[in-house]
Amino acid sequence: MSNRRMMGDLMRQAQALQEKMAKLQEEAGRKTVEGSAGGGMVTVIATGRQEILSVKLDPEIVKAQDQEMLQDLIVAGVNDALKKAQAIMAEEMKGVTGGLGLNIPGLF
Repeated sequence: MSNRRMMGDLMRQAQALQEKMAKLQEEAGRKTVEGSAGGGMVTVIATGRQEILSVKLDPEIVKAQDQEMLQDLIVAGVNDALKKAQAIMAEEMKGVTGGLGLNIPGLF
């Protein structure tokens, strides 16, 4: 096999992988995960693309007027949701990369 043909094959494979990645990211944008903190006092909904859709606060935590605790719980809830979103993407990536464990910068 010539080098030119090998390069052409590699380019086609790279293009196919790029197309699969674009489809994966589009599908991940439609999936949602729910993160929470404080026993459900803060609930965060995020997409598989790690975009926060909503933050819900239990009225009791708002009534407590403990701003520092509320801020900490929001951060914890967001981090929980993002961790779950990353797990979705990692699982989907296994299918695209054949389980090779490729770490593609900027994807997660």
